Parts: sequence; C-alpha cells; structure tokens
Amino acid sequence: MSLTSIIAIYALFWVMSAFVILPIGVKTHEELGMERIPGQADSAPGNFRPGLIILRTTLLSAALFALYYANYNYGWITRHSFDFLISPPNN
Repeated sequence: MSLTSIIAIYALFWVMSAFVILPIGVKTHEELGMERIPGQADSAPGNFRPGLIILRTTLLSAALFALYYANYNYGWITRHSFDFLISPPNN
C-alpha cells in the first residue's frame, strides 16, 4: 500500500470517526442550566470543546486504521469471507 493510499484511507477513517465522536458528551445550555442568547437554537451545545473532540477522533481513527491495516497485511477477512451471501447459480 502506498503512502498516499495510507493517508487517504486514514483521512476517511478520521472523518467517519469525527461524526461518531461529535455527539458524545455534548450538552445543551438548558441541560447545563445556562442562559441562552436570544436567537440561539435550542440544540446549540453549551460545552463544545473542539480540542477534546479532535483528540478523541484521532485516537479512535488511529485504532480503527490500525485494525484495517493489520487486516490488509494479514488477510484475516477477505472478500471470500462473504461468499455465503451469494446464492449458488441454478443449473
């Protein structure tokens, strides 16, 4: 696997992980007992911490990519692992 492929696949894992991590631990102003600014959405986060989200996303994506890369090298799960999903041809 080339370096550009590694970077591109890791970036995909990072973005997917970000969408998983974003809602974790975020609370609205109402849940925190804070006053809202006029015109603010009810669902706006009151404790948004981008640094923590980036750290968690990076850790999760690194772990997932490590599993992906190990599977790529050792071939634990291949396309042949899913042959049971294809029905045999009728003769």
